[in-house]
Amino acid sequence: MARTFSVVDSIVIDAAASTIYEQVSNPALMGRWSPENRGATVRDGGEQAYVGMVFDGYNKRGPLRWTTRCTVTAADAGERFAFKVRAIGGRRPLVPGRIASWEYRFEAAGGGTRVTETWTDDRRSWPDFLANAFDRMATRGDTFADFQRRNIRTTLTNLKTAMESAPSSS
Repeated sequence: MARTFSVVDSIVIDAAASTIYEQVSNPALMGRWSPENRGATVRDGGEQAYVGMVFDGYNKRGPLRWTTRCTVTAADAGERFAFKVRAIGGRRPLVPGRIASWEYRFEAAGGGTRVTETWTDDRRSWPDFLANAFDRMATRGDTFADFQRRNIRTTLTNLKTAMESAPSSS
């Protein structure tokens, strides 16, 4: 079975793009919305995203826990935040490799902001049969594309709830 290498979903949030970007571009906060991520530590201790910023993300799926090393590839305030996952491991991200790319885009939509989240499978050198077998084992039966489709929808829904219930800064 051929793999799906990218999954995209979006949601309209009743909040300013700059406000949403400020939250999403701080990797330490992602655990507030994601069903899998539990936050992150920025390697240089900063909170303001910039291209080249490196952070370690902490993740949990059922009893499994792992850490990823990520590098920010886009930090356009109020417009786009993106990063690549470049290493993975248990407590420390020791195994290097092209794993995945994540992107968040922010655009005006009526009185709010359309937030679009994209996951891209960067494991292009893996044969499909090997990737499919690994994915089904790691996700308990799903492809990563199907698994990420649900995770993205959950993340966007949680982000919308958090942003729309936050006190206005105006």
